[in-house]
This record gives sequence, C-alpha cells and structure tokens, in this order.
Amino acid sequence: MKDTTSATTSRAVRFESFGGPEAFTIREVPVPRAGSGQIRVRVTAAGLNPMDWFMTSDAETAARFGLSLPCGFGTDYAGVVDQVGAGVTGFAVGDRVFGGALSRAVADHVVVDVAGTIAVGGEAHPTPDGVDDRTAATLAIAGCTAAAAVAVVAPGPGDTVLIGGAGGGVGVFAVQLARLAGARVIGTGSASSADALRALGAEPVTYGDGLVDRVRALAPDGVTAAMDLHATDTVEAARELGVPDERITTIAGLVDGITPANGANAPQNAIEEIAGLVAAGRLRVPIAATFPVEKIREAVELQAGRHVHGKVVIDL
Repeated sequence: MKDTTSATTSRAVRFESFGGPEAFTIREVPVPRAGSGQIRVRVTAAGLNPMDWFMTSDAETAARFGLSLPCGFGTDYAGVVDQVGAGVTGFAVGDRVFGGALSRAVADHVVVDVAGTIAVGGEAHPTPDGVDDRTAATLAIAGCTAAAAVAVVAPGPGDTVLIGGAGGGVGVFAVQLARLAGARVIGTGSASSADALRALGAEPVTYGDGLVDRVRALAPDGVTAAMDLHATDTVEAARELGVPDERITTIAGLVDGITPANGANAPQNAIEEIAGLVAAGRLRVPIAATFPVEKIREAVELQAGRHVHGKVVIDL
C-alpha cells in the first residue's frame, strides 16, 4: 500500500441528527484508510446537488437511501489519489480523479471502491487534462442524470425539445447534450435566467401560467420531445403540445405513462464522455458560486433556493 498522508485526522461535514443546514457540523475525524480494492482521495472540491439535502432532510427519507446516523454529506467530488489499497490497478498515488460517493463527499478524504458505484462504495474516474477540479466535482450526479434523460427522449436533428428547469444543475448538461445531438432546445426558467439559457444554447421561455401558449409562439411547427427536470409541470405542457409520452421524461416526479430518468441508469461510459466533452471545450459547466467548507451552510441554503444558475461547489 502506498500512502502519502501522515495526518491522523481530517475534516468531514457530518450529521448527528437529520435536518437542514442547521444540522451540519464540521468534525475532525480519523483519516480513513484504503482497504483492498479501494483508493483514498484527498478531496479538493465537492459539487452540491438537490438530492444531497433532500435525502438527509429526515430519517425516513434517509433510510430510503440506506443512510443512518452519524452521516456525511454531499456526493460529487474531485481530488487527488493519496493512498492505493492492495490489488488496485489503473490508479496510482498522484492521479487526479473525480466521481461520486453517496453522502460523504464533503470531507478532506473519501475512500472509494474502484469497482463500486456512486450508491455502493463510490466510484472514481480519471480527470481529463484541461478539466479543473471544481468543474470535475460537478459532473457525476448532474451529468449522469442529464445523460439518462437525454437517452430516454433520444433527441436529434429535426427535433424541438422542451426542457423544464433548463437552468438548474441537471439542465445545464441536458440543454447542451440535446444541442450537441442536433436538436433545437426551448428551455423554461425565470425571466432572470434568460441570458444564462441563451448562453447554453437554449431559447428561453418563462415558466408558469401561459407556458403552452408561449411555447407555441416560439415553435409553431410543434415540440417533439420534452424533459421535465423540476417537477411535472413540463410534462403536462408537453402533453398539451402533442408530445407523445414515450418522448417525455422526468427526473423529479413520477407520472403514469412517462418513463423517469435516473442517473444510475445512464448509458455506459456517459460520465467519461461528458468529461471528454468538457475537456474538448464542447460542453461548458457554469459554476454559480464557490464556498470554503467552513461556509457549507450558506452554500446549501443558496443551492436549496433553486434559483441559482449553474452549480455550487465547496472548496476543501
């Protein structure tokens, strides 16, 4: 086993009781050690997602995700391998990596199973040259979820895709992936998000009452596919616009007849492909704000407000 860390303790955001940001504490914990088939990562950045605070909001919800107290926080991470366990090939001390480790990423160190998944054991991928750690720390959850949604509706040239919640963490990926597939994208958002949506390649439309009429005015020839990345309002609008159920998907609500998208079901190698697109300059990840770990509460409150345009990242 190779180990480049002599420290015995490190910081981790922990819950001693479930709840909102007021329940966070930053603890000094023993530095974890990589076992057989594992690597340890010195985390430099952790990206926040709505699921992070949703699944730790109460004990019942946490149990659905297999979480119990005491519990960590955050899933997306990026950093540098600083310990390699027995039997590990493909990773070495000093490698830059990114990935997901369910509800334990906002910490100085995270141990990851090299054969694991985000939900079980964590996962790690090499960070491509040209992708900084803050950006890499935004890719796993939102990127995989967007890739799964895009796979359900399969946009292509000739399609006009309506994306609800287009300026959110998943939306910034979904808009660009649909555009890269050759589709026209109409993205819903607040009036203040219009410029941000245009920068991603979407034609902005405000959500709320009258959405269907506004979309018809933008796309008189019709909408052919839809992704609802916020709730179910976009599903209802898409149906009214004549989009068939098989070309509609949701990520945050269940609707009879609609196939939901889940990042766990993203196409194989989707996250590596997204990272490659970022490295090549073909996909841009807007980072709305960064916070030091000491300001984790403020970061979560900003992200939970659901009005931030892009990703929120914690620096470690």
